[in-house]
Amino acid sequence: MINPYILVLIGIAVGALTGITGSSGVLIVVPALSYLGLTFQESIGSSLLVDVITTISVIVVYFRYGNVDLKLATLLAVGAIIGAQTGAHIAFIVPEKALEIAFVFFTSYMAYISFKRSKNPRLQLRSIKVGEGVAKVLAILLAFVIGNVTGTLGASGGIMFIAVMMLLFPFMDIKRMIGSATLAMLFSATSGSIAYIIAGKADVIASLIIGLIALISGYFFAKIANMMKSSQIYMFLGSVFVLTSISEIIRVL
Repeated sequence: MINPYILVLIGIAVGALTGITGSSGVLIVVPALSYLGLTFQESIGSSLLVDVITTISVIVVYFRYGNVDLKLATLLAVGAIIGAQTGAHIAFIVPEKALEIAFVFFTSYMAYISFKRSKNPRLQLRSIKVGEGVAKVLAILLAFVIGNVTGTLGASGGIMFIAVMMLLFPFMDIKRMIGSATLAMLFSATSGSIAYIIAGKADVIASLIIGLIALISGYFFAKIANMMKSSQIYMFLGSVFVLTSISEIIRVL
């Protein structure tokens, strides 16, 4: 049994990360729970369940402001749900060491992207000019890939879903992108967490404690985020990615 006070501290940290950057709690939950004795797969499963809990309040807010595209979010969710299931099964058969190394590469790359955006917060990917029907099909296929990342590394794909929308639907308002991406992330995290829970590779109690505390702390840190510059938020996120990469490298070695 993990000390509940430590789980509360993790929840506060997750709330800070999610509230300020809108990112998945995977960066904190996976390394922290791995250090506390859970296997890497159990840490991933627990992280996904935490994401399910913490994203609910965010989605409610975006719904209230009308910033969720239900049709697009559903298309992304379909691909992500299937991908999360296949990704989870891949994670069950791949050696933990390989998953940990992949996780380090993932966090290192995201650190690079975050620091790059800190210099130019409005930096966007070049859009792909295709018809609406083709764009929707591509969205499902790319969401499937994101779902695989969800199942194998525990990253629920919020930032990646936004990247897909920037690529295929560049004229959509960024707030609507975030709201739609968060809803799709809820489905991908739910799909992945179910696979891990069924396989007995998630600490449900720990996830509930962390998730509920993150809901509360995230609300207050979101207020702080609204007073920060975009460049500061990306710099904060990049720093978290770097620290996560370093801590995981030390643990692997």
